[in-house]
Amino acid sequence: MTGENFAATGQLLGTVVAVQANFYRVHLDLEDGEMREMREQDPSHLPYPPLLLCTRRTRLKKIGQQVMVGDRVLVEEPDWAGGRGAIADVLPRHSELDRPAIANVNQILLVFAVADPPLEPYQLSRFLIKAESTDLDVLLCLNKSDLISVKEQQQVSARLLGWGYQPIFISVKDGINTEQAARYLSNKITVIAGPSGVGKSSLINTLIDSAKLRVGEVSGKLARGRHTTRHIELFELPSGGLLADTPGFNQPDMDCIPEELIHYFPEARKRLAIASCRFSDCLHRDEPECAVRGDWERYEHYLEFLDAAIAHQTQLHQQADPESTMKLKSKSKGKGQSQYEPKLESKKYRRISRKTQLQDLQELYRDEE
Repeated sequence: MTGENFAATGQLLGTVVAVQANFYRVHLDLEDGEMREMREQDPSHLPYPPLLLCTRRTRLKKIGQQVMVGDRVLVEEPDWAGGRGAIADVLPRHSELDRPAIANVNQILLVFAVADPPLEPYQLSRFLIKAESTDLDVLLCLNKSDLISVKEQQQVSARLLGWGYQPIFISVKDGINTEQAARYLSNKITVIAGPSGVGKSSLINTLIDSAKLRVGEVSGKLARGRHTTRHIELFELPSGGLLADTPGFNQPDMDCIPEELIHYFPEARKRLAIASCRFSDCLHRDEPECAVRGDWERYEHYLEFLDAAIAHQTQLHQQADPESTMKLKSKSKGKGQSQYEPKLESKKYRRISRKTQLQDLQELYRDEE
């Protein structure tokens, strides 16, 4: 949006890069020429980078329009001296993530470590499935490659190629292949995700000097990292594009539809591209003439994830049906194991209220009269 357009409409275009309570930090789309033109129109100097702390117009609140990190917004009434403004409208989104809540994302950058903490195939597979479920492009970076030999890198690479992924081996500490990773992020909005302690914040600090994120140590007792990211924020890359650091989580939820789960495995999609199952609703467990069931490495992962997805779906149905006769109960604390047990009838064991008792007595007196 040019300075001339701003003079005519009073609105500027920008991207929400952070949300803080009821305030939104917006990075404005102002090129150098436009900034010079606007400085001539307004004696107050523009901030650099062009960021404004904005509120949301009451009209947007009334219609239930949420403003998310990554949203493209129209800003009006900018106060350059105070660094404030107001979001007047939100442009349509081409993508939207719920967890983390970010709009207009182009791809997901999964960061794992090959050592310290050690690479866990099951955990990696779980993150990959969650990333695939977003329908976004998935880029896999394996950090701390300086801690393993070239032969070990080749073995890991061959294994992941069998899964359908070409990983990039990087070392933030030694600066290995970080520039190669940066090229994949240029001119895109990228969400970086992965377990704690693998070097996500260190990678962002390497790619973006101004980020200065806090970096945590890996716990020696648990061989896991400590969470250092507490909120979602978009950082501008020097080569263009935005990178979102998200709060770390160790086990993404398996909340996908069971029938769709198989399509989140590239190696299974490859099988389904050349053959089809006998039944259209095949879950690829013990159904006859299944095109997917076989000796591929992650098939056991698929079966475990399928059980989790079915349990999640069942739980949703139970919550939607208040008269359901089953309830989900945890079997053991901290281990994530659960099972369904019979639920007591909702009203059978409820104590009768005093009001109901009085009404019953009044009915009894009337009958006797």
